[in-house]
Amino acid sequence: MSKPGKKPRIVAELGRPETPLETADRKAENSRKYRSRKTVNNLVLSLLVTVGAVVFLVLLVPRNDNPIDRSIDVPAVAAQLQPSVTDPLVVPVLPDGWSANAAEWRTNDTVSTWYVGLITPEQQFIGFSQAIDANPTWLAQQLQSQAPVDTVQIDGITWDVYENPAPAADRGNFDEALVTTAGSSTYLLIGTASNDDFEVLARAMAPSIADNK
Repeated sequence: MSKPGKKPRIVAELGRPETPLETADRKAENSRKYRSRKTVNNLVLSLLVTVGAVVFLVLLVPRNDNPIDRSIDVPAVAAQLQPSVTDPLVVPVLPDGWSANAAEWRTNDTVSTWYVGLITPEQQFIGFSQAIDANPTWLAQQLQSQAPVDTVQIDGITWDVYENPAPAADRGNFDEALVTTAGSSTYLLIGTASNDDFEVLARAMAPSIADNK
């Protein structure tokens, strides 16, 4: 005697047994949902593993809470260069809050320059150049061919004053400049700092410039 077949599943919404096609569709949909849940679970697991690895690396790397001092030792650089330079290199002694982000000897085809990049306490910039045997072409290039608009005397040193007439957005690092000469050196201060900061730097340089006359 043969075993009776399994009765078709009665679907409550239909009020009748499923047809073979409906059964196949239901199973296919359940399989799709299962795979979808599996994919989402795998993504979440992968994300958790990645985050855990990042946290582990952050905890593993040693940290230094002390501020990093990237300022340049200007006197040390000048001392290395001085033996090969005829004029005494100016090394201004500035108040606390000033720092240097560059100190180097620059040479082009005709003019050699002692260059120092300075950051003021207000985080503005003044570039100081002491050019040896500078010519008018070099100075015109530095000042975008601008003519002096005034002169100012600071601690016995007379400086020509230059201003950049371009719109503020087009000036780059040249809002104002001061220029003077002594011996075979041309001293150029150029930057975005306030007049007060230019004066502080000019005063710090004045004794060295006076000694070079």
